[in-house]
Amino acid sequence: MSSCVETQINKETALNWQRAQRLVFIGEADVDIHYVELFHSSNHHTIVISPGRCESYEKYQEIAIELFHLGYNVFIVDHRGQGLSSRLLSNPHKGYVVAFDDYAKDLVTFISDKVKPKITNAPFLLAHSMGAAIAVRALQLSPNLVQSAVLCSPMIQINSGDMPIGLAKLIIKFRCLLDTLLAKESGYFINQGDYKAKSFAENELTHSTERYQSFINLYQSTPNIQLGGVTNHWLSEAVKANQKIFNDLCQLRAPLMLLQAGMDSIVDNDAQNQFCSEAARFCPISGPIVFAKAKHELLFEIDEIRSEVIHQIQSFFETSMSN
Repeated sequence: MSSCVETQINKETALNWQRAQRLVFIGEADVDIHYVELFHSSNHHTIVISPGRCESYEKYQEIAIELFHLGYNVFIVDHRGQGLSSRLLSNPHKGYVVAFDDYAKDLVTFISDKVKPKITNAPFLLAHSMGAAIAVRALQLSPNLVQSAVLCSPMIQINSGDMPIGLAKLIIKFRCLLDTLLAKESGYFINQGDYKAKSFAENELTHSTERYQSFINLYQSTPNIQLGGVTNHWLSEAVKANQKIFNDLCQLRAPLMLLQAGMDSIVDNDAQNQFCSEAARFCPISGPIVFAKAKHELLFEIDEIRSEVIHQIQSFFETSMSN
């Protein structure tokens, strides 16, 4: 699979994106979940994309069109509380979820009820960051959900930076307690707030100026998909989900490939390494495959990195087809 020339979403991509069908289903607790599909026919192979935190399916136009031109049906979901899906608090910028497994249950429902009835072959799953943690939990809840899955920079554990993770958990617990006592809804965690675009020089996501600027332009022109920082409760749920991932490794069945960004400052690479080591007892897993010079968003990196990322993804799915 070749990568598009590193550039802002061009007219051809935008034109092809117009053929995408935008739809809605009802997720857990009657929340509206939006998704998009690019569909050839029932007998084509299918890739479901599970985006990361803050992301909308609109951000995935380039990769969706690439995969579609390669002959795949493509389905992308907007997770609850972000993108075009229903927001869950009075301030729509707050990153929040009642229970992390609500994300996973939505994904199971999406694939089981909206994707699989339209196709002949079981789908593949391509997931990024928070979306990859959601994917792992979905595969633990429903082990036969997909043929195989690729996890890009998965949020196996949040990156607490210089702070020991144990101390970070105590601070999160304390702030959640304060919210319960003093606030009507969960507040932002320390140094978090409403959406505000960062300059390219400040970004921790990609080395690609063009792809980063496309993302910024998209969110500036489409305010209803903007999302700010995380709440105390969201972090608490993320910590619980990280623990569940390791507690339920024995539920994994589908072949997995984990792609790791060597310069990642968003998620914890050591936890990814541990996951690969421990999950190998229960399911076929390739990885971590490390891209030493990459930042967090492997699918939005410069072409030099991204083309190899996509080659690995394509090869893995092709191998899954033949097994």
